[in-house]
Amino acid sequence: MKYFSTLYNKHVIIFEFMVSFRNLFTMVLMLLTVAASSQSKQGQAHKVVIDKILGVVGDRIILQSDIQNEISDALRRGDQLPENAACTIMEQSMLSKILALQAEKDSLPVSDEDVEAQLDLRTRNWINQFGSVQALEEVAGKTVYQLKDDSRQLIREQLLAQAMQRKVVENVHITPSEVKTFFEKIPTDSLPFIESQIEVGQINIYPKAAKEVEEYIYNEMLNYKKQIESGATTFENLAKRVSEDPGSKERGGNYEINRSDKSTWDPVFLSTSFRLKPGEISMPVKSNKFGYFLIKQDDRRGDDAKIRMILRIPPVTETELSVARAKLDSVRKEITENKISFKDAAYKYSDDDNLKNYGPFILNQDGSTFISIDHLDKEMLNTIKDMKIGDISKPVNFTNEQGKKGARLVYLKSRTEAHRLNLKDDYSKIADQAMMIKKNQELDKWLEKRIPNYYIIVDKEAAENCPGLHKYQTTESRGF
Repeated sequence: MKYFSTLYNKHVIIFEFMVSFRNLFTMVLMLLTVAASSQSKQGQAHKVVIDKILGVVGDRIILQSDIQNEISDALRRGDQLPENAACTIMEQSMLSKILALQAEKDSLPVSDEDVEAQLDLRTRNWINQFGSVQALEEVAGKTVYQLKDDSRQLIREQLLAQAMQRKVVENVHITPSEVKTFFEKIPTDSLPFIESQIEVGQINIYPKAAKEVEEYIYNEMLNYKKQIESGATTFENLAKRVSEDPGSKERGGNYEINRSDKSTWDPVFLSTSFRLKPGEISMPVKSNKFGYFLIKQDDRRGDDAKIRMILRIPPVTETELSVARAKLDSVRKEITENKISFKDAAYKYSDDDNLKNYGPFILNQDGSTFISIDHLDKEMLNTIKDMKIGDISKPVNFTNEQGKKGARLVYLKSRTEAHRLNLKDDYSKIADQAMMIKKNQELDKWLEKRIPNYYIIVDKEAAENCPGLHKYQTTESRGF
């Protein structure tokens, strides 16, 4: 493959179009090149490829820049990439487009709400990864909303592909004898070493600040509003000085928001922002989840707005934390006396926002409840260090990732010892791996039957470098 080259002097972008018609699909193929018009001694201009089409499936294209962006994103996430990462991503892209097109033919349901929910989830993950909205936007060179717009069509395609893949393998099952056979085929010296893992659950309570503390913060916010409106200071300078929102403090409280982004923003904050007129400053508004907001709208265009905000969080004292611990003491007693299970108690009493979607146990990246101890925060490690399997800790104070103080019960459900992979201790892991391979085999069979039904072309150079792409070269126009 040819990769991006540095361009010198004057340059001209040349678009070359190839048009083919197959099964009512109009194919527009664009080969982007740049002519660097630096004159050589022979007076010849040099052309440098800055982007090219690597593959086409139906009416969808895969650009070289798409593959490079995927690799760059993976490196930013700290993922380990194989030597043939570009080939792997290219093969996945081809498969994804075939699955998505078939899903559309079969009218598999993927709604706009599904797409937006996935966009919101990924956006939150990006923000958590980079630490703040500002850091994310600086790394990406785009606003959060531009990132969403860029990702929307790709996420829709991925959701369609996933729905189609589930349909293809929905009847695939595996028996214990198949799991045993699969395991016995693994060479003994290739069996992986499994580190010790634990299952840890928690019930969290976040107490509210005392009424007089909340009143003090409210009056402080009123005073900020007066200072700004009197011209004694600016909203930007005050936000930099007093705001407790780490995502916007250094930017003077600046955010770009969208009315429909309800899963990312606090609903009180969002509704107040869009009730304001440009230049208007709100009264202090309380959010149960965060604290008190003071909001100024700078500009608004339809459902998009530029705002500034100041956040103050009423501090929780030891008095409120002791009340929370007393409540958790009662909860712990109910559990230890078998009046309620830990899981049911968590759903009944915990204030954890993630409980509804993920349950009370800390999850690994693959969604498993088994985690290594380096996955835990220091406070949690200190809590479980002397606990035995089945123990529930006494209520302890802690501070979450957002800096919010609370109290929690910790439940150590299980612990595995470090060992070599074996059927007795790791049957579920082995069964999952065997099932995955069986599903992949079923998917390969399905793909082999479907490929001839689609107009597919693959870049010759890409096919030469990636043997896994050979199976896609089945149309009469093999490569370009």
